[in-house]
Amino acid sequence: MVRVALITGVTGQDGSFLAELLLGKGYEVHGTIRRSSVDFRERIAHLEGQPHFHLHYADMSDSMSLLQVIGLIRPQEIYNLAAQSHVQVSFDAPEFTANVDATGVLRILEAVRLCGLTHSCRIYQASTSELYGKVEQIPQNEDTPFHPYSPYAVAKLYGHWIVREYREAYGMFCCAGILFNHESERRGETFVTRKITLAAARIRQGKQKKLYLGNLSSYRDWGYAKDYVECMWLMLQNIKPEDYVIATGKQHTVREFCRLAFHYVGIELEFVGEGVDEKGVDRRSGEIVVEVSPDFYRPTDVVNLLGDPSKACRELGWNPEKTSFEELVRIMVEADMVKVTAEQVGEHVRTNLTEYLEKGIVK
Repeated sequence: MVRVALITGVTGQDGSFLAELLLGKGYEVHGTIRRSSVDFRERIAHLEGQPHFHLHYADMSDSMSLLQVIGLIRPQEIYNLAAQSHVQVSFDAPEFTANVDATGVLRILEAVRLCGLTHSCRIYQASTSELYGKVEQIPQNEDTPFHPYSPYAVAKLYGHWIVREYREAYGMFCCAGILFNHESERRGETFVTRKITLAAARIRQGKQKKLYLGNLSSYRDWGYAKDYVECMWLMLQNIKPEDYVIATGKQHTVREFCRLAFHYVGIELEFVGEGVDEKGVDRRSGEIVVEVSPDFYRPTDVVNLLGDPSKACRELGWNPEKTSFEELVRIMVEADMVKVTAEQVGEHVRTNLTEYLEKGIVK
């Protein structure tokens, strides 16, 4: 029989990669999307129209819509990836973040239970390394104490613990992947890694003068999202539900990411100064292309995340080194170089077309 999977947050970075993975394995894939006047489905546009890919309108803040979708398709697997996932935004919209990232998880679990799928549906919950927050142990593993340090992390902690509660109280096959930072060419442009690679491409092509960042000394464990969704799938194929840290076991600073991204576009950076006075200088031209702005510092900042993926490697056979840090940055930079070039071509075409219309050359 064809397995049926439901992905919440299918339009996101992880959701789009996961949908591709499951379709490649012969699944019937359903995804939830929110009604919007703006088209935000560019990451899954290439999947629409495929006979085994279906979209449904639902919202993590609306229990009835989730109950309706789950009751209709009766999935064997649910991947809950929908969230307000930007840490800085969670300080500006803490109530919305809690409603979606915390209570939203409860709505999914209750919908599965109320639809009579308690023992037939397996559930993956997207937890986050931000749970460790003000870290109490390096590296962090499944037994490291949590110390959330943002409204986003606090909301995600509720989601993480309610999954464990339903697993123990109702015997449900539900588990959480504590994913460390995972990036890709599909990452949102407001996230620091994509902000860096896009700025490097634009500066290289003369479309931007300078990049402003926050704490350049923050350490992160960065992996490739396409590799991480494979581990999500492996977790639901396991014999019993377990929570796993998904990470590379290697960490780099924002400064290192920045230096490497600019290197791939042909700009060698030299960093001078410290703290808010630190600057990234183009060695060839002597121009300052990177500056630190206090505006991008968080009220409480997590500065040292490093995951220990040994349990996932040992029990699931997952390979955290499939894509190296250097390869990840290169993939993102190359995609953004293409994107910026395409934008320039489009801008040139629009300019010429406007001129031709004004002169009456074309109608």
